[in-house]
Formats: sequence, structure tokens, C-alpha cells
Amino acid sequence: MSTFAPTRLDLPPMTAASASTAQAGLRNPFIRLDPQDNVLVARADVPAGLSVPVEGLTTLQAIPAGHKVATRAFSKGDAVLKYNTVIGFASEDIAPGTWVHSHNIAFSDVEKNYRHGECYVPTEILPPEQRARFQGIVRPDGRVATRNYIGVFIVSHKAAVVARQIGAAFDEDTMAAYPHVDGVATFAHDQGAGMELSGEPMQVLRRTLGGYMRHPNIAASLVISFGDEDNELEGLLADQQLTRSPRLQTLSVREEGGIRNAVARGIALVEQMLPEAEMARREPVSAEHIVVGMQCGGSDGFSGLSANPALGYAAEILARNGGTAILSETTEIFGVEHTLTARARTPEVGRRLVARMDWWLRHCEGRDTQINGQVSPGNHAGGLANVLEKSLGGAKKGGNLPLMDVYEYAEPIREHGLVFMDTPGYDPVSATGQIAGGANLICFTTGRGSCFGSVPAPTIKLASNTPMYQRMVADMDINCGAIIDGEAELADIGQVIFERILQHASGEPTKSEKLGVGVNEFVPWPLGARD
Repeated sequence: MSTFAPTRLDLPPMTAASASTAQAGLRNPFIRLDPQDNVLVARADVPAGLSVPVEGLTTLQAIPAGHKVATRAFSKGDAVLKYNTVIGFASEDIAPGTWVHSHNIAFSDVEKNYRHGECYVPTEILPPEQRARFQGIVRPDGRVATRNYIGVFIVSHKAAVVARQIGAAFDEDTMAAYPHVDGVATFAHDQGAGMELSGEPMQVLRRTLGGYMRHPNIAASLVISFGDEDNELEGLLADQQLTRSPRLQTLSVREEGGIRNAVARGIALVEQMLPEAEMARREPVSAEHIVVGMQCGGSDGFSGLSANPALGYAAEILARNGGTAILSETTEIFGVEHTLTARARTPEVGRRLVARMDWWLRHCEGRDTQINGQVSPGNHAGGLANVLEKSLGGAKKGGNLPLMDVYEYAEPIREHGLVFMDTPGYDPVSATGQIAGGANLICFTTGRGSCFGSVPAPTIKLASNTPMYQRMVADMDINCGAIIDGEAELADIGQVIFERILQHASGEPTKSEKLGVGVNEFVPWPLGARD
């Protein structure tokens, strides 16, 4: 039976030393995550033939950074333990000092005891007067925004060209007259026509669009139809209980007489919305209004050692301040989902998570997808042997928090603390669902590097290792690799992440915002059959 190590990772103070330094015996080039582990993780590239007396082994092959080395002899079928958790089984006999990866680890499901709710411990919430504060935008209905956008939406891809031309009219020079508006964002997609007229695919699309239109970060919306979509405009508004108003305007390309007239009319409607949106001002508000969607992409062998658990630590701080953290990417917690169900607020919450996992197992049966074992090429190159090992690190984004609720894709988030939203592992689709559910910030961990961004909720990117951070410093917001380098403790970086969450929620642009990244990452989940 697998176990799960606590969030806090107490690594010995070691730097990302060079092989020559390690050879000199000054630093251990490997990280031991748990006393019971039978594999270690290489801090940096380690050459073959290196003696590591403190671990009682000599490397038999070169071990790439982030990859694993065997600490003892394995017989075929023995469990491979990382964080004292089973990540697979030896597919052959393995000698101490051997590089351990997918070539000699066999993927297999592991025994799970879901223990629904048996380990639930309520989070101790700070009194209101002690909670952290940030500079937020309070909407008339009391909801709090971290950004202030006007959104241009389409009911189907047939209206995409009109929406994009409307959005392009509001460039940096035009928006200079509206310094309190973050921009006019176009949310184009490839759905809404040529799809099922009803059922789950249409429900998911409408829920996603409605969630964005209602999002606190959207000051006003323009919704465009071509005129004969499967996702019919009036049906969308009725389904999502949206009513036309000065904050929600609509237009039909056909009724306007074509593209040229529709673009002109759309520009005029947005111009009418801008003065009221410009009136928004920031004021001190409680951190309880922050909802962070947690993502990981381009993970490596260090992600589960630095960036993910550090984000988990920050999520614990946020929850104590009354805020909310959304864990998602259902296929990327497969194999460790029982660690969440055990911490569920109620047995029913735990069972809802298992039900979503079962849906994915049925959906992916017989397909070449990561829930069936093999991770992406980038994950594999970064040191992750299979989905069990990837899930082990990915789940650490939730820290040790109790699981308060489970939501389907793009459902509105109601609970505070740690919640789970069922999404695919594909980052743009997953983050889109989280934002539709109410996330007003995204924290995105990466080990291999990512250029992801999001609108209207900004993305904070967390690097798992220093070399990648330095290589992609224009894209990365925080270097969690200092944990691996021995220059910072996990708690230190967790606190930094929380403080940066407050800063960016208060309006400080993230790296992806400065680069203008985010609009193209709006990708509703494309479920279902197509005509």
C-alpha cells in the first residue's frame, strides 16, 4: 500500500554542485526524500563511476539531473519507492548505483485505501482582522476582482473574425485613455457550431462562456453570434441566466449586414462600456477573496521537490487566510487520489473525486494517454518515469490541506480552502475551466519551462530549478530552484509565493502579462462528437 509524505520537504543544505565538487566529497549530489526510499534524485548531472560514500553507492551509469538512482539491489517485481510511495515496480533486476527510469520501471496500478474523510482535519482560519489584505476591485455585487477587462465573446467560431477585429481596434494607444482598464480581451474558440445540440458538450461550453462573462475580472461583455449556431445565442443567455444590460451587450453578424458593419457596431458598443469600466478603483480587501487555480506543465524530476510543494505551502497560508486554491488535472493525480479522499471534508466529497477518476479511466480505456502510464516526452526527459511519479509530485500543490469539495469542469466554486475541479491535464483547457469557475489568479509550476499565460486572471509562473529559471527569466516569476540549491527552505519559498500572490492580485503585472500572453490560451474543453 502506498503512503504519502508531508508537504514540508526538509532537504539537507546542498547546492546544485558540479560533478567535480561532488567527486571531491564536499556535497551529496543526490536528494533523499524519505528514509524508506530505495531511489534518490540527482541534483545535477552525475557522471558514471562517481563514489557517493554518504549513500554507500557508486554510480554505474551517468544520472541526468532530476533522474533517479537505485540505492540498493532490486529483484524483478520489487516496488520502487519515492517519498515512501510506490511509483512502479522493477521490470528487471537492478544493481545499486543504476539509473532508474522507465526502461527498468514497470507501470502498474497500486493498492489504494480511499479512507473517505478519515483523515479530515479542519483548517484553522485566522480571524477576519488578522487576515492578509490586498488591493482588489470591489464590484457592485460585492465580488472582488484582481483585474479589470472588457471581454469580447463569441457563441461559435463563425463569429471569431469579427471578435478579433473588434479587439484589435483597442490597441495600446487607444487604451491609454483608460488607465484603469486592463484591456479589451477577445475570447475566441473553435466550438459552438458543428457539434451536438444538447448534452454534456454543449453544457460544458455554455458553462465555460457563462463563467467568464460573470467573472469579477470582466467589467463588461460583448457577446457576438453569426446567426445560426448550434450554440444559439438566446439559448446560451437563458441557460446561463444572463440578461442584456449596459454591462452585457450582444450583436448578430447577419443582422448587422455582414462583417464590416458588425465590426463597426461592436467597436461602438465597447466604446460605450469603457467609461464605466474606467471608474473601477482598487481598495484594501481580505485575502479570503483570492481564488488561485493551480497548474503544472512541463514537469521534471524537481517539480515535486521544489515548486509543487512550495506552492502547496503557499496554498496552506492562503487557506488559513480564508482564500481558495483549486487543484485540477484529474489524469495527473491518478495513483495518489486516495491521499486526497482521505482528507475529504465528508465521505461524499471523496466519492465524488473517485467518480470523476473512474470517468477518466473509462474515457481513456485502450488509448495512448498518460493515465494509462506513459507521460509526455518532456516529462519523461525531465526524469518522470510514469504517471504515478508525475501524480506524486503534482498532488503536492495541494499541500496538507483538507479537500473541501469536488466540482465538474467550469462549475462555480463555492467553498473556500482546497477544492478540486475535474479537468484534463492539458494546461490551457484546465486553466480555462478554473477561471470559468472563479479563479482570479493562476499559479503555474514548471520544470522544463513554459510560456503559458492567461486572461482575465493572470498567471504566476514558478520554476522548479535554477538553470531553467535563468534560461527563461523573462517568462518565470519565481525561482523555486533555490530549494534544490540549498539556498532556501521550502517554507521560505512558500511564503514568497504567498506574498507574490498578494502583489499580483493587487495589480502588479506578472511576466506573462508584460509579454502580452494569455488571450490565445482561452480553450474550453472540446468534449463530444462533431458534425
